[in-house]
Amino acid sequence: MASEIRDINLAPSGKIKIEWVKDHCDLLRTLEKEFEETKPFKGKKIALSVHLEAKTAYLCKVLKAGGAEMYVTGSNPLSTQDDVAAALVSDGLEVHAWYGSTPEEYDSHIRAVLSVGPNIIIDDGGDLVHMMHTEFTDLIPQVTGGCEETTTGIIRLEAMDRDGKLKFPMVKVNNAKCKHFFDNRYGTGQSVWDGINRTTNLIVAGKTVVVAGYGWCGKGVAMRAKGLGAKVIITEIDPVKAIEAVMDGFEVMPMKAAAALGDFFVTVTGCDKVIDEEDFLEMKDGAILCNAGHFDCEIDMAGLRKMAVSSAELRHNITGYTLSNGHTLAVLGEGRLVNLACGDGHPAEIMDMSFAIQALSAKYLVEHGAELTEKLIDVPEEVDKEVAVKKLAFLGKEIDVLTPEQEKYLNS
Repeated sequence: MASEIRDINLAPSGKIKIEWVKDHCDLLRTLEKEFEETKPFKGKKIALSVHLEAKTAYLCKVLKAGGAEMYVTGSNPLSTQDDVAAALVSDGLEVHAWYGSTPEEYDSHIRAVLSVGPNIIIDDGGDLVHMMHTEFTDLIPQVTGGCEETTTGIIRLEAMDRDGKLKFPMVKVNNAKCKHFFDNRYGTGQSVWDGINRTTNLIVAGKTVVVAGYGWCGKGVAMRAKGLGAKVIITEIDPVKAIEAVMDGFEVMPMKAAAALGDFFVTVTGCDKVIDEEDFLEMKDGAILCNAGHFDCEIDMAGLRKMAVSSAELRHNITGYTLSNGHTLAVLGEGRLVNLACGDGHPAEIMDMSFAIQALSAKYLVEHGAELTEKLIDVPEEVDKEVAVKKLAFLGKEIDVLTPEQEKYLNS
């Protein structure tokens, strides 16, 4: 099947982006050299659905260096960068994705990469796995297993596993220490504010930021907001996380109370309608809303569009919705992932760790998939540790090592 992209002539720009990423991804460069020699994916088809920008593109090239036939699509209609997609096609990969795809086009692109009969699936949010289990059940026997990048995707997989519907092993990449400790906290924290700041060009210092959700991603967003000089309010449903937020120095209250106070709202929960119609009516005129969770339902966009008396583009990637009370709310990136819809996603050095985990987990599936009995599996501890040890060395840092006597003491 031929690739489906916007314009192959955009490839030179995409290649420059990928080369920049490569220069800042020490782990992936090391794996690329190793894979070129060992070819762990020789004869294997890999279907990948991850936000299609430069870091993802380099992961695809690393897997291809390992012998994989790569079939690539995006995991969000507004995060695909057309020049990066073109660069991959010019390098011989099959790509089905473009920026601003309609829901029908998005589904068609996912369908295209699954129709080849993949052996390994690399997913971000669960759309590949879901469609494989609903539309391509005849191809499931060919699937050795897959890897899931996100919290949201793992929630979907756990629901499938509880219902006995998950038919092949999936590695919970998001749960690896070298993924969520750094990607979710430091990656999300920086990239969310990068997306907000470059899109709005407004000051954050002195304003009130409401962060919905205090998981690892929410902690990162709140930490960076505080660093930019904002007053931060956390909304939560988990009492333990709420206590943690209080002890980290943040205000904690329900969204119904926070709605009237916020200048910026960032949802980071994985749930739907975290900000709903009642909340919209309480918000200040000019309040700015964005989402850093996976799907565009955390802010009730359907409800907002229905209740708005008018809407207009206020600036690129900012839509203003005017309500019956005369207040206009500004939504960034149509309520989709703000760090990718309005920015370039996580920093390269952060994704270097996350995608190294992805690549090594895929390799683990090829080597051990036939002997796995569980459908949901953790990233092997040795993989997590290998990434940590190598990353620390690339950072130029050393740590202590236990003596035999100390090991004996700790194990006694």
